[in-house]
Amino acid sequence: MPRISTLRITRSHQIAAAVLVAAGSVTAIAATGGTSEAQTPAARSSVSVEPVAAAGIPTAKDAAEKAAEQKAAESAAAKKAADRAAARKAAEARSDKQAANRSTERKAVTPKKFSNNLDGWIRESLDIMKKKKIPGSYEGLHRNIMRESSGNPNAVNDWDINARNGIPSKGLLQVIQPTFDAYHVKGTPKKLTDPVANITAAANYAADRYGSIDNVDSAY
Repeated sequence: MPRISTLRITRSHQIAAAVLVAAGSVTAIAATGGTSEAQTPAARSSVSVEPVAAAGIPTAKDAAEKAAEQKAAESAAAKKAADRAAARKAAEARSDKQAANRSTERKAVTPKKFSNNLDGWIRESLDIMKKKKIPGSYEGLHRNIMRESSGNPNAVNDWDINARNGIPSKGLLQVIQPTFDAYHVKGTPKKLTDPVANITAAANYAADRYGSIDNVDSAY
C-alpha cells in the first residue's frame, strides 16, 4: 500500500510541473512581442513599399518608362530616315559625277574631225579662231586664200620685195616668217606652211591690223 501512494504523488507532481512550464512559455511569447502584428509603428514605417498598379491603372513610374521607350523609338526612326536621306544624296552625287566623267571621256575620245583638204583646213581654222575669239568667216578666208595661193599650202612667192629681202611669203595666205612667229596661234603646229597654222596666224594678223580677214581684199 505505501508504494502505490508514493507513485501517485510523484505523477501528480510531474503533471503540475508540465502545466507550469507551458504557462511560462506563453508568458515569454507575450513578453517578446509575439507575431509581426506587435511591431511598433517605427519598425513598420522603415519597410519600403513599391507602388503597385491597381485595377490596370499605371503608376507614375510606368508612365515615365513608357515615355522614355517611345522617345527612344522616335529617335531611332529619325536617325534611320536621316541615314536614308544621306545615302540617297550620296548616290545622286556619285551619279552626277559619273555622268560628268562619261561626258568628258566622250569629248576626249571623239574630237572633231576635219577633212585633209582646203575645206577641212578652213573649217578647222575657224573652230580654233572661235575658241581664241579671232574674227573671220569661211567666205573671207576662202576668198583671200584663192587670191594669194589658189589653195596650194606649199605656194612660195619668190619675186616680191619680201623674197628679195630673203623672207619670202609662203603658204595658203602667203605669210612671211616674222609675221607667222609674231601671230602664231597656240595649239597649232609651229610650221609656216602647215595649212591650219598658216590660216590662223594670217587671220590673227589681219584681225590686229584690219579688224578681220573679211576686211582684206588685196595684198596685206
